[in-house]
Amino acid sequence: MSEHSPSHGAHSHVVDNYQLEIGRWNAGRNTLVLAALISIVACVAGYLTNPDRFFESYLVAFSFTTAVGLGAFFFVMVQYLTGSAWSVGMRRIMENIMITLPVGLILFLPLILGLEHLYPWMDKAHMLSEKPLAEKASYLEEAFFLKRTFVYFILWSIWTISIYRHSIKQDSEHSAQRMHKITRWCAPGLLLAVMVGSLAAFDWLMSLQPGWYSTIFGLYYLSDGALAFMSFMTLICLAFRRNGILARTIRDEHYHDLGKWLFALTCFYTYIAVSQYLLIWYADLPEETIFYRIRVEAQPWLIWSLILPFTRFFIPFFTLLCRPIKRKYGVIGFMAAWSLIVIYLDMYWLVMPNFHAEGPVFHWLDLATLGATVSVCGLVFWSRFKKNKLVPVGDLRLEQSLQFENV
Repeated sequence: MSEHSPSHGAHSHVVDNYQLEIGRWNAGRNTLVLAALISIVACVAGYLTNPDRFFESYLVAFSFTTAVGLGAFFFVMVQYLTGSAWSVGMRRIMENIMITLPVGLILFLPLILGLEHLYPWMDKAHMLSEKPLAEKASYLEEAFFLKRTFVYFILWSIWTISIYRHSIKQDSEHSAQRMHKITRWCAPGLLLAVMVGSLAAFDWLMSLQPGWYSTIFGLYYLSDGALAFMSFMTLICLAFRRNGILARTIRDEHYHDLGKWLFALTCFYTYIAVSQYLLIWYADLPEETIFYRIRVEAQPWLIWSLILPFTRFFIPFFTLLCRPIKRKYGVIGFMAAWSLIVIYLDMYWLVMPNFHAEGPVFHWLDLATLGATVSVCGLVFWSRFKKNKLVPVGDLRLEQSLQFENV
């Protein structure tokens, strides 16, 4: 099935069907529902039998999926603010990933039951035992921690839902004024994504070691989320193409740019990670070096720490360095999947040494919790395709996107 682009006059040409067939939508929904049910039942069983391990694994999974939503939130706003044309044909996919971010508030609820299992600052006697910890006790307090998290998600929800609602209305309006309204949301939204995202990273992950601090840790977490989002984007686009969806809309030129973004974000993450390490190394303060000390004292964690630079940087960097490689579907698909796996392992490396200092101990709950959070977000993502167009057909730059060529 195909349809004509809505209003391009003499330049009109045959393009993809921008409405997902109901049969395909039902098949995707059923698969995601089954995955969600199986993984949620497994999570409940894990919680009843091993609550400590459930909360540890769930924190990794929650942090991973929330980072993806934050990455999508950031990139959607960047596309609007820069007037980007190349990405218009795939921007609805970005927006559908972005709209999973408010679901993080629901996904956070199980963690409320596990704060005592995860965070040392829940022990007030421990927080008052040392002066540096006592100075943080009023901030790292349960009620204040929960209020901050709810505020984070409320703010993100207001912005993401507003941007998404305007984008859907633009499908029928084809209005420059509507696009200007979206842009006005995006300008302060970028600040919201980075600043509030950094605060969330401090709360959820950095406070696992309440005595440790790093002013760059928020960007470390957000760089993980940005690359994870771009990896999901690449894999979703490739899956659509394999099934004949948007095959004419998202072409070699667009995959080339996705490959460039995978390459660029790999470099950005490395820059942030190395910067954090160097800042801590040359300051050589005990309250900062503790982060790396617990990750090198046990040999299994030391090996993991030494392997991460190769898996996170050297392999994707040299694989995606050449222009022709970034135009090969199989290669960028493999590197996107590789990046997702390594980012999850990086999240695991951020969390688990705080509970298993002797080395990594893999557990089936790691997969169950990841399956639960990803499948729930996947259902929200997929549900948006039932009525809404696969492409923002009202965007005035759509034709430019369809004709996009890399220089």
